[in-house]
Amino acid sequence: MASVGKFMRAIRVSEFGKPEVLKFLTDVPVPTPGEKQVLIRVHACGINPVDTYIRAGVYARKPNLPYTPGSDISGVVEDVGRHVTSFKKGDRVFTTNTITGGYAEFTVASEETVYQLPEKLNFKQGAAISVPYFTAYRALFQKAHGRAGEVVLVHGASGGVGIAACQIARAYGFKVFGTAGSPEGLNLVLKNGAHKAFNHKEKDYIEKIQAAAGGEGVNVILEMLSNVNLSNDLQLLSSGGRVIIIGCRGPIEINPRDTMAKESSIIGVSLFSSTQDDWKEAGAALFGGMESGWLKPLIGPEYSLEKAPQAHEDIMENSGATGKMIFVL
Repeated sequence: MASVGKFMRAIRVSEFGKPEVLKFLTDVPVPTPGEKQVLIRVHACGINPVDTYIRAGVYARKPNLPYTPGSDISGVVEDVGRHVTSFKKGDRVFTTNTITGGYAEFTVASEETVYQLPEKLNFKQGAAISVPYFTAYRALFQKAHGRAGEVVLVHGASGGVGIAACQIARAYGFKVFGTAGSPEGLNLVLKNGAHKAFNHKEKDYIEKIQAAAGGEGVNVILEMLSNVNLSNDLQLLSSGGRVIIIGCRGPIEINPRDTMAKESSIIGVSLFSSTQDDWKEAGAALFGGMESGWLKPLIGPEYSLEKAPQAHEDIMENSGATGKMIFVL
């Protein structure tokens, strides 16, 4: 393996703002891992909507400036701190978080946020695991307490989290419905585990979902665009049904009365609120999916690091998302 130079290519953000604050630099120092940290040569990095909120300065947690965005990377271990026991140089890995940022040729991550990447998955797929699959797992099991046999509706199922949710729900024995906004999206949803797919651009799609649920309603709704759909979701729920809020881009007016007769719940989900035990549980369940073959990340548009501003524009404009957007290094 070639020895690491002192400098690397990376994106740096020195002020919060529009996508153009993402600056491509070629002289960023390669970070050094601490005692329980891992230095990884990045092969691919996932691009997530949350990255754009952080960059704009509108997210609850703000990093200290300047910073390099990116949490989900895959690559090869380059070096480890002296107290690291789980990894060695040359291991194929992916991360659920980084310390120095993933939009870079090298990144440092804490040992407990690094996971082995099975040979069955390539590096592009490895960069598409963390936020989509851990979020979908958390929503379905740790927040909705979903059970095999329940009907789950993935509202906005053709994006990264949606595809992950369909695969997980199907593998665990749910009846899976998904929505998308294009024929291509509907096809993807069906290919990735949904029993039925509905076009949310059709006027009567809510009635079609109600009919497919057999009049009993939907037990769990994983909601990617709650500012548009939440009021409809409450009509679709079964008695004791749960709407899990995964995505939102603004306010919405609802009638709380819609929750009363059915005793339904609206529950928010934030991956960053996971405990260490939550991460461990999800990691073990998802690793099982990788080994048995049902966990197959779908890769969407690919970008070079230089195109970071364009990628951030695209991810917010691309409502008919198809698969996971990534940087390839």
